[in-house]
Amino acid sequence: MERYVRNMKTLSKEENDNLKNFKVCVVGCGGIGGYVIEMLGRIGIGNITAVDGDVFEESNLNRQILSSTDTIGFSKALEAKVRMEKVNPLIEVKALGKMLSEDNACSILSNHDVVVDALDSIPVRLLLQRSCKKLNIPMVYGAIAGWYAQVTTIFPGDDTLNKIYNVDKRTAKGIEKEMGNPSFIPALAASIEVSEVIKLLLGRGELLRKKMAFIDLLSTEYDIIPL
Repeated sequence: MERYVRNMKTLSKEENDNLKNFKVCVVGCGGIGGYVIEMLGRIGIGNITAVDGDVFEESNLNRQILSSTDTIGFSKALEAKVRMEKVNPLIEVKALGKMLSEDNACSILSNHDVVVDALDSIPVRLLLQRSCKKLNIPMVYGAIAGWYAQVTTIFPGDDTLNKIYNVDKRTAKGIEKEMGNPSFIPALAASIEVSEVIKLLLGRGELLRKKMAFIDLLSTEYDIIPL
């Protein structure tokens, strides 16, 4: 199919065809999550669940690809679905305009092949990790702040986030608002997360499992940190 011809050579035809059979849940449809959904949809992941109970605000316009002046006040999850209907109508996007919680996490995440963490709340990230562990689903984590990004892939039972966030996990907050989020950093983290998703689904390459990619764009340093 002409749509996916530029996937070829990087992916085999069989691998490309298989992408339509996978289900990926993206939790958070803002800065990172919007780019993740964009890339997953364009490469041909067949089923994407977009989860976010928030709406777009003017302050999102500097970095969130799903936002525009026309979508201020609109559901982030629903706009992800609308966007993908225009970009790739061959795939199915399920929009869930709700926040992940203890009550709904397992029902939302079940029956997916991979879960992508595009959140900005440490307690909710840890809930996501616990829920994926319970459901035996791998997840890909990404976080950003200022010039910095970090990504890791977490298999059920790895509990990697417990090592990254060695803080009071009930009240801990990320530092995104303190350090800012320029336009380029969510796209960077999302690209690495999506590459991890594709490798995981296709069983190719080396995953960032039990190690974390830490990128410092200000100093142009790319480090792999054992976890």
